[in-house]
Amino acid sequence: MDAKLFDLREIDVAWCPGCGNFGILKILKQALAELEIGPTSLVVVSGIGQAAKIPHYFKTNVFNGLHGRALPAATAIKAVNPALTVIAESGDGDMYGEGGNHFLHTIRRNPDITNIVHNNMVYGLTKGQASPTSQIGFKTPVQVNGVFLEPFNPLAVAIALDASFVARAFAGDAEQTKEIVKKAIKHKGYALVDVFQPCVTFNKLNTYQWFKEHTYYLDDSHDPHDRSEAFKKAIEREKFALGVFYVNAEKTTFEENTGAFEEDKRPLYERELDLEQLRSLIEIFKSSN
Repeated sequence: MDAKLFDLREIDVAWCPGCGNFGILKILKQALAELEIGPTSLVVVSGIGQAAKIPHYFKTNVFNGLHGRALPAATAIKAVNPALTVIAESGDGDMYGEGGNHFLHTIRRNPDITNIVHNNMVYGLTKGQASPTSQIGFKTPVQVNGVFLEPFNPLAVAIALDASFVARAFAGDAEQTKEIVKKAIKHKGYALVDVFQPCVTFNKLNTYQWFKEHTYYLDDSHDPHDRSEAFKKAIEREKFALGVFYVNAEKTTFEENTGAFEEDKRPLYERELDLEQLRSLIEIFKSSN
């Protein structure tokens, strides 16, 4: 499949020249094309922010929701029609800040979705204040004396909650990131891919060069099924590991656990509404009040 199948013509892209979002958009298109997942069988869900604009810039089904609310919508879409490939994507502020509570409980539910987070360690849409992942000492027009809060560590949190797939990538390494994204999409269950993505306008500290110098790739000696070792890698500070940290392929998905498809395999939208059952349910709620 040709990645150009996802291209849109004559669109006004709001990102700054050099923004890491361009790399992620290209990587995502290529990954989907190589997996032969077409626009009609895909839904990309996002919240608010520069990263959250990514589904507007390529041809597919889109749900653009409220700030921090991409994950519950993505969970519902997959539950209603499990045949769809569902990708929830947004920035570190949207996913880990406003959406932090949803992030935690989506991991617990384990829906079969891919969660791609553009981690530029700053709020790019709202002019450069610190985000949950900003490094200690990072100065902004709001944090004029530098960030003093401990950065949120999404990988450590995800592994601690036994997420079924946890990975990190770098937008500047297109080929490696594409392969990580492909593994995440093919994985059955919740898959987190935290992508380091430079913000060339508002973050002059965490540049392309900075990420090159402060990252390394996990080698073949790393066992992604060893949760303790994965956690140790996730909390490293001097250099940040890239690659697949942890995989738990034994967990059942949210869709399987609902029991909605045990007897009837049809997606929910194809089923007829049983009005009598609905009325009965409403009466039960009325009588309980």
